[in-house]
Amino acid sequence: MTEQLKILFRDAHIVVIDKPPGLLVHRSEIDRHETRFAIQILRDQIGQRVWPAHRLDRGTSGVLLFGLSSEIASRLGKQFEAGTVEKRYLAVVRGHPPEHGSIDHPLRRQRDDYEFAGDRRSEVPQSALTHYRRLAEVELPIAVDRYPSSRYALVELNPVTGRKHQLRRHLKHIAHPIIGDATHGKGRHNRFFAEHLDCHRLLLACTQLDFLHPESGAPVQIKAPVSGEFAATLARLGWQTPAQ
Repeated sequence: MTEQLKILFRDAHIVVIDKPPGLLVHRSEIDRHETRFAIQILRDQIGQRVWPAHRLDRGTSGVLLFGLSSEIASRLGKQFEAGTVEKRYLAVVRGHPPEHGSIDHPLRRQRDDYEFAGDRRSEVPQSALTHYRRLAEVELPIAVDRYPSSRYALVELNPVTGRKHQLRRHLKHIAHPIIGDATHGKGRHNRFFAEHLDCHRLLLACTQLDFLHPESGAPVQIKAPVSGEFAATLARLGWQTPAQ
């Protein structure tokens, strides 16, 4: 059976999917042996070429926007670059962050090993801003780390800028790393979720995008509530899936 992606919206100019976790958006040196890519699967599914307007990390699930022409994708990409696209994410993090706040912390550009580094001017940290809001919290009577109990929280994230791995790096910066993040997170807590909560994924999902339609200029809002392993983990922690 041919693999199918969940299409959230489609018209003559754009198509939006709910990307599952673990799926690369396009071919990458990150995993040279990978044969599944969102672009390829979606192209085969709808029978026409697609161009991504932005990117989601491999482990991140949720709303992913494509143009049905390179020109449309370029117009959408300019909205992301200008910071006019409103992005909402949900994440489960270690600890109990404040009820709300902003992380205004510049980030150095991250390149993969195969990318040309360029001159040193590109190493200057770029401005990066993320707003967050705590939605729920829990304290488990289990010593995962050096404390007798373990705290976790469900947070809503609103990245204003779009730096590479911004949310994962920003949450690490405030000492509340995202669960399941093998690079910026805490291994003990990741293993606890895998072994005791049957959760083996990065608990980060893009649940909403608000942008202007690249052809008509009309406002468009696309939502994708968390599901599958993410929703099951929230239920095990006693949290309801946030209404969309």
